[in-house]
Amino acid sequence: MSKMMRNEDAFTGLEAAIVLIAFIVVAAVFSYVVLGAGFFTTQKSQEVVHTGVAQASSNMEVSGPVVIQASSSEVDTITFYLQLAAGGSPIDMQKVTYVVSTKDDLETFTYADISADMKWYKDGKDVTTTANNLLEKFEFVKVTITPDVVSITANDKFIVEIRPDQGAAYPLERNAPPSLEDGKYYEVY
Repeated sequence: MSKMMRNEDAFTGLEAAIVLIAFIVVAAVFSYVVLGAGFFTTQKSQEVVHTGVAQASSNMEVSGPVVIQASSSEVDTITFYLQLAAGGSPIDMQKVTYVVSTKDDLETFTYADISADMKWYKDGKDVTTTANNLLEKFEFVKVTITPDVVSITANDKFIVEIRPDQGAAYPLERNAPPSLEDGKYYEVY
């Protein structure tokens, strides 16, 4: 009888092919995990950038002059108009706070404090009675603040900081005129 000889050359090639396929499968799974983590990180980074831009930019701006009214020797009221900045989204004016400050005093006003003195305009017409408290495109709101605690006298520098609930605060830094007469109005810069 002839002796049967075993040739293991083919078997070794099969083992090498299995090991190679296993390496390829492991590399594919690893690359899928790495790519998935990269896409997730990119998406989170994009969200952070968009949120940062939304919070850093102001959605509103002052339209027109800032006018003060004098009462004896100090400022009685501060009046200005607000509108949406270009491309800004509507702002709920009930959530906006106003901070009036000088080098000595600070006073905060909310919507409840000044809502009676606010007037709404759309397309040049007074729409105060039908206003929905959202500052929207083509609308203006006239804000009048009457400081009680803060005393602004002649030549005083004062700041009115407008703080919406979302986005950056909008500071108005102005100087009172050199002299103030009772009942007179002054445009301040």
